[in-house]
Amino acid sequence: MTTIFVNGRFFTGDSSDGSRDNSFADCMIVENDTITHVGSSTDEAVQHAKANGAALQDLQQQYVLPGFIDGHMHLLLLGQSLRKLDLNGCRDLAEIRARISDYARQHPQAPRILCKGWMQHMTGGEALASMLDDLDPRPILIDAKDLHSVWCNSAALRELGVEDMSDPAGGMIHRDANGKASGLLSEAAVFSLVWPHVARVASMEDKLDALRAAIAAYTASGYTGIVDMAMDENAWEALLRLREQEKLPVRVAAHWLIVPAPDEASNLAQVERAIALHKQFNLDTSPDFRIAGIKVICDGVIDSCTAALLEPYSSNGVSCEPLWTAEMLGPVVRRADEAGLQCALHAIGDKTVQTALNVLEKHGTPSRRHRIEHLEMTSPDDAQRLGKLGITASIQPVHADPAILRAWPTLLGAERCRRAFAYKEFLDGGATLALGSDSPTAPWAPLPNVYVATTRRSAREPETVTTVNEHFALPLVSAVTAATAGAAYSCFADRITGGLKKGLKADFVVVDMEWSPERLLQARVRQTWFDGRNVFDADAGMKN
Repeated sequence: MTTIFVNGRFFTGDSSDGSRDNSFADCMIVENDTITHVGSSTDEAVQHAKANGAALQDLQQQYVLPGFIDGHMHLLLLGQSLRKLDLNGCRDLAEIRARISDYARQHPQAPRILCKGWMQHMTGGEALASMLDDLDPRPILIDAKDLHSVWCNSAALRELGVEDMSDPAGGMIHRDANGKASGLLSEAAVFSLVWPHVARVASMEDKLDALRAAIAAYTASGYTGIVDMAMDENAWEALLRLREQEKLPVRVAAHWLIVPAPDEASNLAQVERAIALHKQFNLDTSPDFRIAGIKVICDGVIDSCTAALLEPYSSNGVSCEPLWTAEMLGPVVRRADEAGLQCALHAIGDKTVQTALNVLEKHGTPSRRHRIEHLEMTSPDDAQRLGKLGITASIQPVHADPAILRAWPTLLGAERCRRAFAYKEFLDGGATLALGSDSPTAPWAPLPNVYVATTRRSAREPETVTTVNEHFALPLVSAVTAATAGAAYSCFADRITGGLKKGLKADFVVVDMEWSPERLLQARVRQTWFDGRNVFDADAGMKN
């Protein structure tokens, strides 16, 4: 079947300097699942298609963008989080307790109470089991907004079996003065203990329903691709089952999570598992559902003072090291690189970014398109090294929202804050940018993400006028490109999707919008097309 889409504004991203906003065609032809022409409605190809009975679809001057690709997200975690009690907006412990108590009364059959959206400043920096134990006898597990910590009551600590457990490599089970687990689990204790446990105790049907809900939310938001950045056995098993049951309206590239282990052999054994899966699910054998590489979480986050910085935190003088030293990380990167896998290294603090760059420079092959995730604090020299080394800058502008950074001046000092989220420097240095959301740690809608990238203002509190380092803002063309073609490039999907170009898959989104950074929050996704099929219509909902 051939369809001619006319009277639209089709984004091509062809402007030479990345800042002009005249990168549009007015017509596109789709044959079955493939784009065969993008250009003017007067082109010969359009006349030929009309003469041969092609269907005509008038887009009424709406914008047509390539299908968005979330360059960094967590699919099963997102689906599960959609059902969790949201503590966002709570101002203190009393409000948190009241919200949990109400939820517990309304859900008497739930085996455990799962919550999200907590930030440590809500409870004065404390997270003790004793602050929750009188609310309900069931296990209570509260995800920090950044997913790097979980606050538990005593029943949850017992269920997890951590009361007498030693700290896992790269993680911490916080303890009281007597050495007893006090209620907070951090870093690798979350990734290696809590996440697998919550996935294991969920039924397969629960996990499938969670995945369906997450995918539906993404399709309605204009996404046609995702890069899952913490794939493990539980999530992979569920995804495989879902794929057997139905055709997914989204392309999945996954990075296998490597959890720090006490010895090199155990670390490398995890890499070998990723290599084995990659041999079965790769671009050639399974282009729309595959293992792209490995993910290593090399440090924590600024807000909990666990991101490794070149200078101590201003608030408390604390210094911390990366969770993975260069000596630990080197063999893992080298083995993955040898096997043709991409390495995605989580690095938020400037010290960790420097370590990641050094390891990739020494052990990585530029053609692998290795990536560094987050890059929230970078030195000027390291910002330039990204492009020189061919490393993708995987960034999440939603984390640069001024509404969630109010503690940073105290934590870092005003001078260092001026180095935060240096996206324009990465771009000017020649790095490919890939935009993502890091959902469920942050909202996943792509256009508010682009809004923060281009205005450096808050999408959460748009009425405020605060900006964060406006000199690092991206041009709109560059930001949209990073959310589409850049994200596709970041996982080698650019030969399949990521743009409105002849020969690429017909993955695109129809948006009612004005082409202006300041108006992006008013933009609305009207339709999402995947493989030439309309899989979401705002007027009709999800489609089969």
